[in-house]
Amino acid sequence: MIFAGVAALIAGIFLARGRLRAESGHHKILIFGPVFVAAALAVFAAEHFAAARELMPIVPRWVGFPLFWTYFVGICLMGAALSFTAWRHVRWSASLLALLFLIIVATVDLPGLPRQMHDRFFWILSVREMSFAGGAMVLAGRVGALGPRGTRSLIWVGRSIVAVVMVFYAIEHFLHPDHVPGVPLQKLTPDWMPEPTLIAYFIGITLLLGGIALVIPHTTRRAASFAGGILVLLTALFYVPIAAREIHSALAVEGLNYVFDMLLFAGSVLLAGLQPGEEVGSNIGPGGERNASGDVGIDDFGGYRKRDRFQPRAGFLQTFAVISKGRPPCFQPGEVKETTGFREEWRLVTTDKPFIM
Repeated sequence: MIFAGVAALIAGIFLARGRLRAESGHHKILIFGPVFVAAALAVFAAEHFAAARELMPIVPRWVGFPLFWTYFVGICLMGAALSFTAWRHVRWSASLLALLFLIIVATVDLPGLPRQMHDRFFWILSVREMSFAGGAMVLAGRVGALGPRGTRSLIWVGRSIVAVVMVFYAIEHFLHPDHVPGVPLQKLTPDWMPEPTLIAYFIGITLLLGGIALVIPHTTRRAASFAGGILVLLTALFYVPIAAREIHSALAVEGLNYVFDMLLFAGSVLLAGLQPGEEVGSNIGPGGERNASGDVGIDDFGGYRKRDRFQPRAGFLQTFAVISKGRPPCFQPGEVKETTGFREEWRLVTTDKPFIM
């Protein structure tokens, strides 16, 4: 289990280098949202394969074939993890992942609503899956899963779900500061953890302010970057030490689940900060190469980056032929020129990089 998560995390960080170079400023952390989600999904997929018989009672009886559906969900989670890690077919994987989490809420959580309406942990678990779906919806909208018209609506719905969950969890932190922070489940904060109440209040304030700012257009990216970054630090500095102390006990699996559950929530918050139409590398391959969508990666022309996508007008093929044969046409260091056949201009972003095709 842990090997699958660590492998996905390392591979995702390595393959995201092209997208990282395409982003600037402190919002670079948003690029790691899919990476953190992929690492968590890989762990939970491995758990579905290794402990299928322990997990299959979760499948409602009226659905039937519980073992099959347990393996099926594991395959779906692993497929999404591979897609997010390799950054391939993200439009399909993000859309289907959001749909999967919504189906889990509808078939597993909602049927228990009449019996558990007053159980706060029922609500905590149910909205947790909703937040995972919301993050995947934002990512699906960002890569154009519903086309130009549906993109903004999908992103708005997904982001609103994540924001509401963040505010709900913030209230839980203020009411029950003795429970573990982040996703406030049943586990109590260990006695050896320093200042547990202070940590709970700090995370509560972070979630409250972050959730509110997430739905304000001018503060969306900043809120997602800050709140998601804090949750990632919480995972590393709070949940990983707890899991390390429990690794040789009967609570080993539970400790790992808390680590990657928290990482999945942090990744979902980061995904909620993606904006429609911004250049965050959604159309750039792992190494910065041009992909099938027609966009250009930042390494394509020896350090020249296109500011917008190709506009296939007359003269494009001729210009491309000139560029591909050796040298960019008439570029001087730091100079911006308009090139025939493109809607926007090319900008020299690396003056000392040789032009190699």
